[in-house]
Amino acid sequence: LEPIKQKYPEISYADLYTYAGVVAVEEAGGPSIPFRTGRLDYEDGSTSPPDGRLPAADCGSSASTTQHVRDVFYRMGFSDREIVALLGAHALGRCHTMRSGYWGPWTFAENTMSNEYFRLLVEERWSPKNTHNGKPWDGPDQFEDQTGKLMMLPSDMILIKDPAFREVVEIYAKDEDAFFKDFASAFAKLLELGVDFPVAKPWYKFW
Repeated sequence: LEPIKQKYPEISYADLYTYAGVVAVEEAGGPSIPFRTGRLDYEDGSTSPPDGRLPAADCGSSASTTQHVRDVFYRMGFSDREIVALLGAHALGRCHTMRSGYWGPWTFAENTMSNEYFRLLVEERWSPKNTHNGKPWDGPDQFEDQTGKLMMLPSDMILIKDPAFREVVEIYAKDEDAFFKDFASAFAKLLELGVDFPVAKPWYKFW
């Protein structure tokens, strides 16, 4: 992104990085995300929230993981429906053992934004992963489909175990438009957390 920053120096890195995420979702086939500029850059991270406040993949049990996920997102002002919508971003990408210890993609189209993540959650049979490439699996607890090629984290599985979460999952599994609409709204909200956008003056105060 540095060439873009050099070409348009007036944009902050904060705006540039978040806008790149918006464009990535759209280019992957996802919805258009509302976006506005106004984020500021700082010299260091002294004013940033401490590390470790993102949702963990596993807290030891379904009940603990469910509560943890809610605690993290409720703190930021998100509802259960918005939580499920945001976790639908797992339609994109995969886990890498050298990064998180977990392995594999959530869907067979890991570069495409869709409601496939939710459809697979509901329709596939997920079981604990015990082997990998013919050898015993020695990584953290995760789940796999019948082919062994797809994965779900414990924090994914709570979405079909918790009744309130599952109700939303089943809606999104059948209705991609509903998912895209909710995701666009929730993702835009996430990107604006903590930002003091300039307040536009009423027209009669310009003079």
